[in-house]
Parts: sequence; C-alpha cells; structure tokens
Amino acid sequence: MATTRTAARVDGRVARGDETRRLVLERAVALASVEGLDGLTVGRLAGDLGLSKSGVFALFGSKEDLQLATVRTAIRIFLEHVVNPAHELPHGMDRLWRLCSGWLAYSQARIFPGGCFFYAVGAEYDARPGRLHDTIAAARRNWSSFLEQTLREAQQAGQARQDVDRPQLVFEICALMEMANGDSVLHGDDTGYRMAAKGILRRLREVATDPSLLPAADG
Repeated sequence: MATTRTAARVDGRVARGDETRRLVLERAVALASVEGLDGLTVGRLAGDLGLSKSGVFALFGSKEDLQLATVRTAIRIFLEHVVNPAHELPHGMDRLWRLCSGWLAYSQARIFPGGCFFYAVGAEYDARPGRLHDTIAAARRNWSSFLEQTLREAQQAGQARQDVDRPQLVFEICALMEMANGDSVLHGDDTGYRMAAKGILRRLREVATDPSLLPAADG
C-alpha cells in the first residue's frame, strides 16, 4: 500500500509539473510574439500566472532553456494550425494553396498576439549567433523547404509545370506572406492579407497546368 501511495504522489507531482509547464509556455509564446524572446523572465511569467519563481525556475534550467522551449512550443502550435490541416489533402496545387491560405489565416487570426511568431523572433535573432538563432533559422528553413516539397509533389502529380523555379516561387510566396503580416501588425490593417492572397493565387495559377484547380485570383 505504501508503494502505491508513493507512486500516486509522484504521478500527481508529475502531472502538476506538466500542467504548470504547459501554462508557462502558453504565456511565454504569447509574450515573445509581442515583446521578443529577450523579454522572457522567470519572474515575469511567474507573476503573470500567480506562480512561485522557484517553481517556474525548476521547470527550466536557464533563461536560454526557457527561450528554446518557447520556440519549440511555437513550432508545435504552427504545425497544428497551418501544416497539419493540409495533410489530409492529396498532393497537388490545392494542397499548396491551402498551406499558403492557412498561413495567412494563422497570422490574421493572431494565433500569437504579435502576428507570426517566427517573423517576430526571426528579426530579433537574425544576426545573433547561438542556439536560439539556429533553432529559429531551422524552423523558418523547414517551412520554406516544406513549401518547395509540396510544389515538387504537385509537379509529380502533373498539376504544376515542370519548368518552375521552385526556390524562386517559394521565396516570392513567403515574401508576400511576411509583408502582409508585417503591415498588419504595424498598422493594424488587414488589407494586406487580401492583397497577399491575390498575389499568391496569381503566381500559383501561372505555374499550374490547369488554373481551374485553384480559386480565381480576382475579387
């Protein structure tokens, strides 16, 4: 019986620790998207959530570990809202468009209060070497690589022209996305999302073997 009670206490502490970590990281990604990763402190997070500083500190070995965990949490949220919904679609141009429109919707809906999390922290750490820079850079690179892979699969499905310059097209798409995000966050105006969607659709229809596979770019 004693062993059972001890195991139950341990399981309870683990569950409470996991829940506290989840709450801390949810607050951390929201703060970092607005104020940056450098603004994250154990004291700030503990105060916001009504927790003890020692309890929060025990969950993360250092401020950098907290920041890295925050970036990884943001990656999970991004995948959940942008990438995973498109997995159910067959390979082709519609799947590529759904990824693009999903990104615009994720930014416009302020899944992170500061707009796209990776746009915000990328600007903060683009010229600062270290583990945070490398993790953020890898996340952004993985996104563009995934778009390229999706375009390649559309080519293999016969829905995109074979002569498409994939890196160039993905660069243009990402530039339109990030311009819409940046303008919206700075000016509080969502017009850029409609303009970005129109521009992306025009480019995708230009490279599609059958433009009718995609929505019209006008309107």
